[in-house]
Amino acid sequence: MIDISPELLTILMFAGLLIGLFMGHPLAFVLGGLAIIFGFIGWGPSIYGMFINRIWGTMDNYVLLAIPLFIFMAQLLDRSGVADDLFEALRYLLGVLRGGLGLSVIVVSTIFAACTGIVGASIVTMGLLALPMMLKYGYDKKLCCGTICAGGTLGILIPPSIMLVIMASQATLSVGKLFAGAVIPGIILSSLYVGYIGIKSFIKPELGPPMSREEYDAVTKSKIFFMVSKSLVPPMLLILGVLGSIFFGIATPTEAAGVGAFLALVMVIVYRKFTWQGLYEAVVQTAKTNTMVIIVLVGATCFTGVFLGIGGEEVVTNFVLGLGMGKWGTFVVMMAIVFFLGMFIDWIGIVLICFPVFLPIAKQLGFDPIWFVVMMAVNLQASFLTPPFGYALFYLKGIAPNEVVLSDIYSGIVPFLILMIAGLIVCASIPQLILWLPGLLVH
Repeated sequence: MIDISPELLTILMFAGLLIGLFMGHPLAFVLGGLAIIFGFIGWGPSIYGMFINRIWGTMDNYVLLAIPLFIFMAQLLDRSGVADDLFEALRYLLGVLRGGLGLSVIVVSTIFAACTGIVGASIVTMGLLALPMMLKYGYDKKLCCGTICAGGTLGILIPPSIMLVIMASQATLSVGKLFAGAVIPGIILSSLYVGYIGIKSFIKPELGPPMSREEYDAVTKSKIFFMVSKSLVPPMLLILGVLGSIFFGIATPTEAAGVGAFLALVMVIVYRKFTWQGLYEAVVQTAKTNTMVIIVLVGATCFTGVFLGIGGEEVVTNFVLGLGMGKWGTFVVMMAIVFFLGMFIDWIGIVLICFPVFLPIAKQLGFDPIWFVVMMAVNLQASFLTPPFGYALFYLKGIAPNEVVLSDIYSGIVPFLILMIAGLIVCASIPQLILWLPGLLVH
């Protein structure tokens, strides 16, 4: 053991974290490697026993079983074609309006988010379905890109979200209450996006022209109604089966995830999209994604154990509170740090790094833990949109036509980032928007 002050060890740990990430090394190995180095400095070989206990505690966490089940559910739904059918139905239902295709993208993304909780699937699906059609109708490229990226990121906030499952595990909070707390913020953001697209297209019709009257009249009202019902009812039943069973105390989140995976499989069969090859690919992709998440969790739990053991939590808490910025000033600083980190680190890294530091500060300042965690979840959507490493930007660029360049995508997300910040301010100003629904839950 080397005698180094907690302050210096804390600085060195975070400096090592930044250096490792900016050098391009995987987050899991940066966290795990730093844990080994600084754990050995602080305790010597005895630190490995602590690592074993913390890793076992992570593997033994029943709540985390919901992650592979929700991922599997999302993979099945992606193959069911439900988003394709729903977008086609809403295209005719809303297409006659200015900006109707953009509105359809947000509505489908919101419903798809409540079914899957996977950002990449939403953006790729909407990019393949909607982007060529929007460009064909003469939509502004920046508006197209911003709409698809912003709509897709709702999947990380609106439950069932694997981010909220991990947040609940790290903060030792009820998954059901976090799910409930995120519902209204998700609806607020979706509504802000819809309002922006509608108003902008109304003021400047050339940015989002409506469907031609001839094309609209070619489909009868009864057929549109049938298309909407056929494509909307199954996803709503899935949402009710998963979230309803959690909110009404019928099932735990893990059990509800199992129900959701089963219902998703039924939907694939009903929509006649089931193949053994598709099932195999869904299982393999689920295994890959879940393995990535769990490896990061293992590295993070070891890093957190060392960080707490050296007194890092107390060092950071004393420093932040010593700034003298007051309750809300400190809150703004924490949200700004999360937003800034989102430009360079993905959401899982931010959650695992910031929670051990910010949650004790939030508790000491008197913030409700459910409210604070959901506020971080709302903020973390920006991590998918902010350059230079916003995943949503590259998901879309990967499947966009050649005429759409990266500058179109970067410019297009700016208004939606502003709306996201506006939604964050609204939720901060009216805490009951987050706390009302969790207060109604039976557990």
